[in-house]
Amino acid sequence: MDTVYYLIQNMLPVGIPLLLVALGGMFSERSGVVNIALEGIMLFGAFFGALFVYFVQKSGLNPQTILLLGMIVAAIAGLIYSLLLSFASVTMKANQVITGTSLNMLIPAVILLFSKMFFNSDGITTNMNFYIREIPVLGKLPVIGPMFFQRTYLTVMIGFVFLVISIILLYKTRFGLRLMACGEHPHAADSVGINVYKMRYAGVSLSGILGGIGGFFYSVGVMDGNVSGHSGVAGFGFLALAVMIFGQWKPLRIFFAAMFFAFLRTLAYSVSLIPFLADLGINQTYYKMLPYLATMVVLAFTSKRSRAPKAEGIPYDKSQR
Repeated sequence: MDTVYYLIQNMLPVGIPLLLVALGGMFSERSGVVNIALEGIMLFGAFFGALFVYFVQKSGLNPQTILLLGMIVAAIAGLIYSLLLSFASVTMKANQVITGTSLNMLIPAVILLFSKMFFNSDGITTNMNFYIREIPVLGKLPVIGPMFFQRTYLTVMIGFVFLVISIILLYKTRFGLRLMACGEHPHAADSVGINVYKMRYAGVSLSGILGGIGGFFYSVGVMDGNVSGHSGVAGFGFLALAVMIFGQWKPLRIFFAAMFFAFLRTLAYSVSLIPFLADLGINQTYYKMLPYLATMVVLAFTSKRSRAPKAEGIPYDKSQR
């Protein structure tokens, strides 16, 4: 049972960033814009979140307060960076895949240059510890207390809140229904007075906010608050795209897909704790490949049944019908 608790406690800080970034990609693609730039948005948000923590870590503020403020900074950074994609793909009608790829390639180099210039290192190193040993009251609950509310991070609880908000926003609000209409039939949406351009800007902006927060949460829960221009976010932005596709652009399915990939990654780093896996004598490096191998296998078997929004990737031109 202790091994199960350990796996779940270490899986959630990894799965929550994946979940948030994939939800961000979902909002963008539901509006009709393919967001390949999730990796770059994650790294941009992580960098500015970590930069904020670096400058306030000796201020005497409570670590959880700093975490929340860093989350806001990361969200704003992600939003600003995503506007580059919005402008290029929505206003200028550029190819969305090429634009997203260029944004992914730009930011690691910028972070590396900035870090070398001002910190003489490959990234930003912070000394904050956001770890929570036990959440009062909730940590005492039987079974679920040790699993979810002991030896964890505040990021986990925030991630679940964002999941609920995303479900309500997408399916229970006028905004969500209009967003989905713009991704499925933009001309029909336009014919009833919906501004497709504004909705697509909104979808990509939500993607930037969630992607920036996801990047910062990745740096907190996986990288101990550190961000490097070399290692970046270890391909989590692309993995989030796979999670989004595997989850069929639906929040709950995306949640389970994110937890599946997070479990595989956690398993790779916990082989020594599982007797029958440890006895196999397989090098840990092969286990670390599991999430990425699983991504290829899952997408190979599910891609034929995937139903993406019909108008995603197609620049909207009001003059065409």
